[in-house]
Parts: sequence; structure tokens; C-alpha cells
Amino acid sequence: MSATSFGVVFDLDGTLVDSRRDIAEATNHALRQSGRRELPHDEIESYVGDGAPWLMARAARLAIEDPQTAALVADFLDFYAQHPLDHTRLMPGALEALEALRGAPLGVCTNKPRRSSLSVLRGLALEARFDCLVAGDDLPERKPHPAMVLEAARRLGVPVADVVMVGDGAQDVRAGKSAGAHTVGVRGGIQAFERLAEAEPELIIDTLAELPDALSRLASGKQR
Repeated sequence: MSATSFGVVFDLDGTLVDSRRDIAEATNHALRQSGRRELPHDEIESYVGDGAPWLMARAARLAIEDPQTAALVADFLDFYAQHPLDHTRLMPGALEALEALRGAPLGVCTNKPRRSSLSVLRGLALEARFDCLVAGDDLPERKPHPAMVLEAARRLGVPVADVVMVGDGAQDVRAGKSAGAHTVGVRGGIQAFERLAEAEPELIIDTLAELPDALSRLASGKQR
């Protein structure tokens, strides 16, 4: 099996794009609108990864089922929809990796809602590079549940055993492993490295520029 025979599924925030400042500013906008105090950006970053409802529940110290959480999420998403790319940029090595993998089945699997995900992908001229997008509001379950990775494999037309889930977060790795996919962790994203390492991806790389080599290593030495 060659590296480009894999279907490669990427997380979005912290993996393909550095969106942390735009997410933090949208979070603080929603908190202000509700009369709550703003939070430091690094604290907000520690709440990112499981989708907007969990982000806002954690930031506001609310239960996710609390009706106030839904109102905060609506304010967050409305603001973010207007400011998805004020500060968001590609992560280091992202463009190089995508160029090297041109022609391979590629997807995005993100807990971010579809509307926001498409705004970012289109704004950074990335949408056409991917064969599928599985977003956080497409299915009842989000990562770390395996359903999103399984759906990405289905849409790509690739057996899940030949899929590689690439992400900066523990939820990406756990979703991939639970689905039966290979996993590659990327250091330096939004989630703390300790959480990523604890999830035990098959390989960890420093930037996406190293991904083609990592896929070759999986193809030659870590086949299932």
C-alpha cells in the first residue's frame, strides 16, 4: 500500500487551521452579551474541541442542558458567522501536505458546525481540496464517538481500516481508534499536547509538513 492509497481525514481547528483567536473572540462576545465576564484566550482554548455547546457550557460554567447554554451558543455562532476569518490562518505545513496528497481521497471531520466549517474552508480556498466534510451538526454524535469517522470513510468510499484520522486533539485520536482507523496526532494545535499524547495515536508529528512521510511509515510498517 502506498501513502496516497489511504483515505486521509483531517480535523479542522488546530489541525488544518489556527482559528483559536476568532473562536476566543466569539466566545467572549457571547459571554458579554449575557452579562458574564470575558475569559482569557488561553482558558477558552482549553475548552475547544468538543463542539460549540460544550465550549459555551464550559466557558459560562453551565450544564450543557441548561437553556442558557443554547442562548449562548446562538450568540456565539451568529458572531462567529460574521467573523470566521479575522485572524484564522492555515496551520504550518498544511498547504504542503495537501499538495503532496493531491489525488488521494481527502476529508474533513470536525465538531465545528457545518455553516462555520464551510465559511472557513471557502474563505481559505480549501473546500475544493476535499472530497467530503462531516461536520458537528451532521450526525447525532460528535467526536470522540466513532460515527463521524465511519461516515467520512463511507463518503470517501474507502474501508475504514485504510483511513487515517489526523488531528491535534484527543477526541480526534479516540474517534479514529474507535472506528478502526489509523491515527496521526499533530503537535502544536489548540489542545494541550499532554491530552493528545494520552490518547496514544499511532504516530505524532510536529507539523503537517511531516504527514506524507508519516503516511509512508504507516503504509510500510504499521499496516493492519
